[in-house]
Amino acid sequence: MTSPLLTSQNTHPLYLDLYRELTKTIDDDRLIRDPLRTLAYGTDASFYRLIPQLVVRVNDEAEVRLVLKEAKRRSLPVTFRAAGTSLSGQAVTESILIQLSDNWKGHRIHQHGQIISLQPGVIGARANQLLAPFQRKIGPDPASINACMIGGIAANNASGMCCGTAQNSYNTIQSARILLADGTLLDTADEASKASFAQTHAHLLETLAELGEKTRSNTALADKIRHKYRLKNTTGYSLNSLVDYQDPFDILLHLMIGSEGTLGFLSEVTYQTVVDHPVKAATMLFFEDMEVTCRAVTALKSAPVAAVELIDRAGLRAVEGKPGMPDMLSSLGDKAAGLLIDVRASDQQELLRHLEQVSASLCHSEPINPIEFTQEKAIYDSYWKIRKGLFPAVGAVRPVGTTVIIEDVAFPVEQLAEGVLELQGVFHKHGYDEAILFGHALEGNLHFVFTQGFDAPAEVIRYEKLMDEVAQLVAVKYQGSLKAEHGTGRNMAPYVSLEWGQEAYDIMWEIKRAFDPDSLLNPDVILTHNANLHVQNLKPLPKANDKVDTCIECGFCESSCPSKSLTLTPRQRIVIWREIQRLSAAGDQAERLALLKKDYDYQGVDTCAGCGLCSMQCPVGINTGDLTRELRHDRHPDNKVGYWIGDHFEGVTKTARFGLASAATMKRVVGDGGMKAITGIANAVSGGVVPKWRSTMPKASIPLKNLLENNDCSATQSDQLTVVYLPSCATRVMGSGPESKDQRPVMEVMLSVLKKSGYRVIIPDGVESSCCGLAFQSKGQFAVAEQKANDLNTSLLAASENGRYPIVCDTSPCLLRMKETLDEKLKLYEQVSFINEFALPHLQISKKSARIAVHVTCSTTRMGLADSFVALAHQLADEVVIPADITCCGFAGDKGFSTPELNASALKTLSKAVEGCDAGYSNSRTCEIGLSEHSGLDYQSIVYLVDELSQPCQ
Repeated sequence: MTSPLLTSQNTHPLYLDLYRELTKTIDDDRLIRDPLRTLAYGTDASFYRLIPQLVVRVNDEAEVRLVLKEAKRRSLPVTFRAAGTSLSGQAVTESILIQLSDNWKGHRIHQHGQIISLQPGVIGARANQLLAPFQRKIGPDPASINACMIGGIAANNASGMCCGTAQNSYNTIQSARILLADGTLLDTADEASKASFAQTHAHLLETLAELGEKTRSNTALADKIRHKYRLKNTTGYSLNSLVDYQDPFDILLHLMIGSEGTLGFLSEVTYQTVVDHPVKAATMLFFEDMEVTCRAVTALKSAPVAAVELIDRAGLRAVEGKPGMPDMLSSLGDKAAGLLIDVRASDQQELLRHLEQVSASLCHSEPINPIEFTQEKAIYDSYWKIRKGLFPAVGAVRPVGTTVIIEDVAFPVEQLAEGVLELQGVFHKHGYDEAILFGHALEGNLHFVFTQGFDAPAEVIRYEKLMDEVAQLVAVKYQGSLKAEHGTGRNMAPYVSLEWGQEAYDIMWEIKRAFDPDSLLNPDVILTHNANLHVQNLKPLPKANDKVDTCIECGFCESSCPSKSLTLTPRQRIVIWREIQRLSAAGDQAERLALLKKDYDYQGVDTCAGCGLCSMQCPVGINTGDLTRELRHDRHPDNKVGYWIGDHFEGVTKTARFGLASAATMKRVVGDGGMKAITGIANAVSGGVVPKWRSTMPKASIPLKNLLENNDCSATQSDQLTVVYLPSCATRVMGSGPESKDQRPVMEVMLSVLKKSGYRVIIPDGVESSCCGLAFQSKGQFAVAEQKANDLNTSLLAASENGRYPIVCDTSPCLLRMKETLDEKLKLYEQVSFINEFALPHLQISKKSARIAVHVTCSTTRMGLADSFVALAHQLADEVVIPADITCCGFAGDKGFSTPELNASALKTLSKAVEGCDAGYSNSRTCEIGLSEHSGLDYQSIVYLVDELSQPCQ
């Protein structure tokens, strides 16, 4: 499905030799060397571009050891990659990229949540989810916690808004499993492993012990190190390990934190966890100028605050007028600044005590607005929305072709005001007038965000001059940190000696040589002899498509994408589409362009579910599915076939029902195996028109008119209870699954629930020919999709008497499409929201003693109904299981029939996650087909359980 490696003079024979050696042990599909995927998988969130010769998706420690040993044998450099959300270029390479497969998500919880052991592929937010029952969390809380992985969090010593320095990885790590450059494994929690390591690596341990003793005895250097780590600091290696510890194993362990893959590979880290305070309050205070604001920060240094976030006037201006923003932002003066102050506690009484102390600390600070803390969730969230909206506010409005650069520095808190004012002056001097400043004020940690183009030499020079002056200001004049929490990477490597001085810099090189004498682990990251490294290999960001041009390639979208383990993620789709557009414009690499286009058809277009979950994680709200649908439209523009299907939709659905009925008959003769063989051939011959057989293929539904003949839709209690019921085309065609205990179609069950609730049911006229247009839109047939939506809109306005009555649809994805396209007068509900709001008040529920699995569809999540769905499930069953690793199921309408490998990949962890469950429930008929097949459970609509457990209120 992908093209072979391009044969060119640039392909070094040593990489081909390594590839052949690795194929003896590692599956070929995990040895990636084609032009499309090496570019896609080699891209991270930084503004650097290097394309690896070989990407190896490793499954376990043995495979990491193998790659390290074989690479060392050939003197080939290796770089490690977790989620690729790092910003400083520490996860890109033009050599070998070791990427984690999905097998690195293991965890062990110890001492009732006091300790947690995590493999490097666990996402930070998932770790906190595991610890939530214990009211604990991991210490680091980076802004990317929903996307970044433990491997990167530890390797970069990432921190965040609340953790400060006391709760970062350096200060909360207890032990680790470490693979060194020669493939040796050290488990610092295992005495036998340490004893063996002491025999085989005595020289390394002796070197670390000597460096520690030498550093501690150098009073001036030791004091400088302690000063530097009083601030947030990720510039260079963690030299504080040399003054904080004497045992060489402790020094080694803590040097690994923040080493960015240049000293070894962390295959497991064990953290001491911290309290996750459940009671929270916040206030947003504004001050006349930066100096007054920073004096308030100093006053809060000893107060019981969880976070103090500073925002300069440019930052506040960037979010003015946006939803949830305070009205007073527009009235602030030009020099004003703001502080978001967050206070947390174990209970309400403790919170009140903390708030009193914080308010007392601010009594002389003179904010513009009153000090009023809130616990109201909507207001609390709006304050944090201001803070978290700053980065995307710049990213969304930047000129096409430029990137957004976010740097982070740290000043001593007592000099924060002076440092900020001078930093703003440097920006203005170099023409970066749009730059905004914000950050974690208590730590003196500031982020500055600005747009930068690298397409012209003059722009590169301007950036270089800016960084030179920033480095002098922060590192020399104020003795601050050039990288407070984003890691040194390539971006700041040329400035490490400037910040630390030659003596400390030489120690860092001694550490590097002791761990990695051949300099094969992530060379040039953290330490480099190349003074221009930070302005080389800059990433191009050409105009590609209006729907995705604002993408900053941060990677936040990737964890929610159902195709992430099969082909590409949203970020990677955009990366490749940008490269295709760049090559098309340049016209000088025809062979590479042809290969990328060929492979992108499957990798980029065919395997995109188009679910839109990426838009919910994206800082600038990009739905990569919109690009995919446009490309499908370009491939197959609106045509006569599409129009014909739309015009004859009732007949098409009847034919589909007949096809399912015929297939069920044929299955009884040839079995599932025979059906898969027959439909596989038919699918190929028909160009995908005939769907591939699934073992959970549903029976044909009963025609709606037959159901209505046997169901009285009049009210049983009051004619005032009226609802318009729209059965989707999926439920009109597809009946129950072959193994379902309840063989009624969804429509019949919905009518039963509505009748029990006392509702008079109106079925829209011409419903058999109706469609929301989703089936057409997903294939890029936009005109037909719009036509069907318009027809449905007219029908529903008539049925609901212009929105007088609520409308319920039994399929969540269809309801989302309707909300996006139909008249706002229509009161639209999918089954879960309607049942919760309208049906349950009229029903008596007998809760079931059962363990059920629930799949919250992507459309339900996008409509903000996930919590409502889960709440309904908890009212129906004693135990509810929601698989943590499943987002979108990947069935994607009919993708489950045409591209079943997408569904299989998205649900590959489902069966293990739902072990012990009695049944599965969702709210989309097509999704339930794939869920049933890959779980071993029978998944049905949640309305089946509601109907089973409910009776009309007496």
